[in-house]
Amino acid sequence: MEPQLLHSVTDSVATVVIHHPAKRNAMTAAMWAALPPLLDTLAADPGVRALVLTGEGSTFCAGADISTLQGSPEEAQGLAVRAEEALAAFPKPTLAAIRGHCVGGGSQLAAACDLRFAMEGALFGVTPSKLGIVYPASSTRRLVSLVGPAAAKYLLFSGELIDAERALRTGLVDEVLPQGELAKRVAEFTRILVSRSQLTQAAAKEFANGRTDRDAYWAQQARGSGDTVEGVAAFLERRQPRFTWTTSG
Repeated sequence: MEPQLLHSVTDSVATVVIHHPAKRNAMTAAMWAALPPLLDTLAADPGVRALVLTGEGSTFCAGADISTLQGSPEEAQGLAVRAEEALAAFPKPTLAAIRGHCVGGGSQLAAACDLRFAMEGALFGVTPSKLGIVYPASSTRRLVSLVGPAAAKYLLFSGELIDAERALRTGLVDEVLPQGELAKRVAEFTRILVSRSQLTQAAAKEFANGRTDRDAYWAQQARGSGDTVEGVAAFLERRQPRFTWTTSG
């Protein structure tokens, strides 16, 4: 099978799989280019309420396929940044499920997700210093927002790999799961995500990402959505809420 991004939707959760096992799921130029339109399609699907990004088999993503850098490194980096920004802008909750290596462009994609769950034994690295590449400004700022300036400098200056436990301590990942437990935990947690108010999630995502020009918009959405009334009623009646607001309005 050619290197590609595979996707499926089950129980309101879209799963995107980085599939390039011959090169530890390294991202080719075509794969970087394919991610934004795929995300647009999934974002527009009212049946999708959350997204999981993962890698085929025992590796998340070993980075960019280095052969793609031999032509125009600037063009290759531009493709990666556009894919990263599209993932960060996805309007519904996103979660990276990480096994094995999450390096270079793989870390770039993982950092663009809202949450990151990793299996024990996973390894993380941000490796542009090994190639003499200037890491994109937007990617650097995103990394700093996750782990802080000191940890970001350690990763960027050295290009060294860190294990899942250190990644958890620095804030690069949110949970570390024992061997064999990652898929179960991701399924469990995404079931929680799809049961919650999309209104709350969408507004919180924008606020947490630093957007400051839509306060009035979200106040208006809250007044007209009915989600608050439903949530309070469900709590008092001791039943599961039936939220109706969606990202399409």
